[in-house]
Amino acid sequence: MPSHVPYPQLDGPLFEMAQHDGVFPDSKTLVDCVPASDPVEIHERFDRDETDIERFVTDNFDVPTDPITGVDPSTVSMEWYIDELWGHLIRDPVETRSGETIISLPNRSVIPGGRFREIYYWDSYFAAEGLAVTGRLDLIDELAANFASLIDRFGFVPNGGRVYYTSRSNPPLYHRLLDLLASRRGPEAAVEYLPALDREYDFWMDGESDVGTGETHRRTVGLDGGVLNRYWDDDPSPRVESYREDVELAERADREPEGLYRDVRAAAESGWDFSSRWLSGEDLETVRTTDLVPVDLNAFLYGMERSLADWHEQAGDDERAAGFHERATRRRALVDRYCWDAEDGFYFDHAWTAGERTDAWTLAAAVPLFTGMASETQAAAVAETLDERFLEQGGLVTTLTESGEQWDSPNGWAPLQWMAVVGLAGYGYERLATEIAGRWLDLNRSVFERTGQMLEKYDVTGGSGVGGGGEYPLQYGFGWTNGVALALPNLFY
Repeated sequence: MPSHVPYPQLDGPLFEMAQHDGVFPDSKTLVDCVPASDPVEIHERFDRDETDIERFVTDNFDVPTDPITGVDPSTVSMEWYIDELWGHLIRDPVETRSGETIISLPNRSVIPGGRFREIYYWDSYFAAEGLAVTGRLDLIDELAANFASLIDRFGFVPNGGRVYYTSRSNPPLYHRLLDLLASRRGPEAAVEYLPALDREYDFWMDGESDVGTGETHRRTVGLDGGVLNRYWDDDPSPRVESYREDVELAERADREPEGLYRDVRAAAESGWDFSSRWLSGEDLETVRTTDLVPVDLNAFLYGMERSLADWHEQAGDDERAAGFHERATRRRALVDRYCWDAEDGFYFDHAWTAGERTDAWTLAAAVPLFTGMASETQAAAVAETLDERFLEQGGLVTTLTESGEQWDSPNGWAPLQWMAVVGLAGYGYERLATEIAGRWLDLNRSVFERTGQMLEKYDVTGGSGVGGGGEYPLQYGFGWTNGVALALPNLFY
């Protein structure tokens, strides 16, 4: 984060004391507070008055609130509620005030809701799919322009719209947002943002020419035959938005803290924070995200390479188009070699440090279908496994492991349902795709009819349907759930 701007709620004795004393139940609340006066003066006042930290924080900062509330579901439909909720989730352009951690944005954006009061990278794409169905193309234009602005300033799209997220990114789905825009506006809408997408690709591939077999540099991993990618974070320290949780984790772990913090942060970059797929044991202390080559990340980058090839061809640069086609072909072959298990008929993450695939069965295996990277034979095998092992009463379960982490069984998540359904339909498995979509939407509706809320995640295995687990309470809103709920019916009806 920029060192020339003081953030009293992010570092120094005030931050340490407030987080240690648990002024707020959620560590993120403190770092989202807005200084009520000059940050330097707040620093100076705190040096003179450290007696009552809770009173000091509430006196000197504006504490964020969540304006989203439920409704009486007997009076409105789920679709009506989602449409009304856009008014709370769509935010005007952001101009950062002194000492505020939110990042300025030149255009409107969509937030997830709950504790997530700022734009998030991969969330925005799934919300945009719903916005497209309701004709809000102007807002999708603005999301694309915001991402281009962030890439211009940071060289990539940060995980989220706060200064404390600028050491990492998120699953790279800008190209899918541009695909969506081009499908509604025409190809020139995507070509306009081609320089930004080129630069984002360079960010993910930084160091590729320097890594040999068994070597790494940031997000690139050198393997026999070529380079694949991993998740990473440049900052080996506790996340300020989950500071207390990370420090306590490090105190329990029998390992070097910097490596632990980086693996935790890399898991946050993946969007799957947290999941048994990142663990070498049963507990979060064994997180090893940077030791893995994730199949979904490399499928996303394959999709980016295909999009870059198409748009460079559209722009008349046949040489660059051919180069990206070649890159996509190489990546596909490497993923087949390192992540595809022909005996099990399924994709797995590759543990590059151990030289073997992991044994974690996860919905990440559906992403190669979503991006068109799977062969017909691979798609058939994955479809069979999803049908027989992952499909539950309320949709697809995230993994086959119950760990207590939120990106595991029994939870299901809207973005994973969307990618699996779109991927399966694209390979001709419309019956299964329709069944998954129907079960997921029925679950969304049944929970809404009981609670008057749209949720961040759901229990797809039965019971109340309300998701759980993870390091923070269940969140309501919720941007990507709403977007997918609107977009799924549009695929088939």
